[in-house]
Amino acid sequence: MTGLPLFKDRREAGRRLAAALTSVDPRNTVVVALPRGGVPVGEEICKAFHLPLDLVFVRKIGAPGQPELAIGAVTDGAHPKVTVNERIANSFGRTRADVEAMGQALLPEIARRRELYMEGIKRPDLKGKTLIVVDDGVATGATVRASLLALRESGASHIILALPVAAPDRLSDLANLADQTVCLYQPEPFYAVGAAYQRFPQTSDSEVVAAMRLCAKWPVSELQAAESRKRT
Repeated sequence: MTGLPLFKDRREAGRRLAAALTSVDPRNTVVVALPRGGVPVGEEICKAFHLPLDLVFVRKIGAPGQPELAIGAVTDGAHPKVTVNERIANSFGRTRADVEAMGQALLPEIARRRELYMEGIKRPDLKGKTLIVVDDGVATGATVRASLLALRESGASHIILALPVAAPDRLSDLANLADQTVCLYQPEPFYAVGAAYQRFPQTSDSEVVAAMRLCAKWPVSELQAAESRKRT
């Protein structure tokens, strides 16, 4: 890392990511953020292009005694899926079954967040859309990897992974799961995502709710309206 923060805060990172994204079609694009830290970043991209915002409900499975170090991740859905970082899990003496059990224990919190964040929000249809998948950065890549694997099953036509900062070795792995990758910085040595920010407080539930309400206000595009009429 450079020793100096690369971004003032998550919102500045989002604005700079928006400036780096090209050929965004507002009629056919949805921003999908990882809550909670990815939401302020994604909100700024939505503001720049008037795009709808959706969330992928994923939780990091923290290593014993080191909760910020991911040994896996769990994503929500009709059939919740656990992705295991076997290298790190093995270093802590945890088997795949151990990590899957830890992931199951996180599902009630995922359900709480889904109910709170999405109350009154009509989620966009992702089928056939371009998705801009956003987080505030990548260290181990466990939650982003799980999210990309889950979103591949949404029927999206094109997935863009958009990140302010990432560990170079993790980014190269994740790039294989997306159709396009935009990452502003890949510092070496890489210490932590928070080191890239001057201010890096935890994003609150109320901030996520406010972002969802804001990004739901833009009118449905003509293309989305036409698709909606076809389904009715």
